[in-house]
Amino acid sequence: MKTLALNRKAFHDYEIIEKFEAGIALVGTEVKSIRAGQVSLKDSFVEIHGLEAFLLRCHITPYLNASFFNHEPERKRKLLLNKREIRRLDQKVKERGFSIVPLQLRLTPKGLVKIEIALARGKRVYEKKQKLKERDIKREMDRDVQRFKNKK
Repeated sequence: MKTLALNRKAFHDYEIIEKFEAGIALVGTEVKSIRAGQVSLKDSFVEIHGLEAFLLRCHITPYLNASFFNHEPERKRKLLLNKREIRRLDQKVKERGFSIVPLQLRLTPKGLVKIEIALARGKRVYEKKQKLKERDIKREMDRDVQRFKNKK
């Protein structure tokens, strides 16, 4: 599978609990724009209405070679999930304050566009700072190990 768009901000702002893969209902010009890499998942999220899941605020740039049949850049897009998965996600979001965020957009070998979404809990500011400190400490330790190996 080829990754077309990645939501790096989601990994920083949220603690990922569980991942799901869903299809996405798109118009032809949207598929062409996505294949050209003209998509942003940065501020997007998933909402559930009844037994349907929708992707909101996902920006897909209008296709340049299309005429007046072009799509709206930030329209509501339906996600294709099982009823059981939708019910489960809806229950978790309502009960425990979880969010549903998109992680990445992929192109399957058959040419279909799939989206990976995640059930996530928002990180606190101190958790983000702790994660950055741990990463910096690990980086320093790796540098020290490399210096020690190079001296031998």
